Amino acid sequence: MSILRYSAFTKDPSGGNRAGVVLDASGMTDDHMLSIAADLGYSETAFVIHVEDRTYDVRYFSPLAEVAFCGHATIATAVALAAEVGPGPLIFRTPAGVIEVATGDGTASLTSVPTTSEPADPDLVTGTLEALGWKENDLDPSFPIHVGLGGNRHLLLAAASRERLADLDYDFEALKELMLANDLTTVHLFWRESPELVHARDPFPVGGVVEDAATGAAAAAFGGYLRDLEGPQRFVIHQGYDMGRPSRLEVDATREDRRVTVTGSAVTI
Repeated sequence: MSILRYSAFTKDPSGGNRAGVVLDASGMTDDHMLSIAADLGYSETAFVIHVEDRTYDVRYFSPLAEVAFCGHATIATAVALAAEVGPGPLIFRTPAGVIEVATGDGTASLTSVPTTSEPADPDLVTGTLEALGWKENDLDPSFPIHVGLGGNRHLLLAAASRERLADLDYDFEALKELMLANDLTTVHLFWRESPELVHARDPFPVGGVVEDAATGAAAAAFGGYLRDLEGPQRFVIHQGYDMGRPSRLEVDATREDRRVTVTGSAVTI
């Protein structure tokens, strides 16, 4: 068994979000997968089983638990597989559903499961703001607070300023407990600089990680949310900058169906 180490949504190994990739997980138990993910300590590690042609079963584990879908580990896995079998289309069968992936030279584009969003429960919003140490006036009221789904559930909160987004110091255990109770994978905090550029941060305490440097699943859910709010969308997310791990996620929510495409690069560490 070989464990590959990649950084996704970047061309620089010192940036992006790190992911483990095991390209042949045949016969591995859940406990073994979780143990590897915990030892690596990355927000997710992907475990791959070849099914047929260019179709693969893929599972994702954080250091604490299995995750139904992970965007940055999907990008890393697709780039790793393309290096083995050549660029072109791939099919990933994940616990969240079937993910179509297009691969090129060091890049990949995942097409999510159909996205949805719904207004967040007021008690969830109140509890989250308390855990974050944010006030109502720290939010941008032009963006309604929703829970978005793009393979996982993400609470979508708009910061009123770039300064508010940059100042992240939250109660880890309180937010983790609240997220577990509401089946949330991340809290997607964002500030939109322009229609073409969004800045984001994603606390991930339920995975045992303070913050994700790039979150493809949240980007897909967020793209679907913005499309429903304003119409077709194509924009870039800058994430990880406040962590010193800059990441670039390209989001395309212009499809006629409800799926969203998220594109990025990946490099070995």
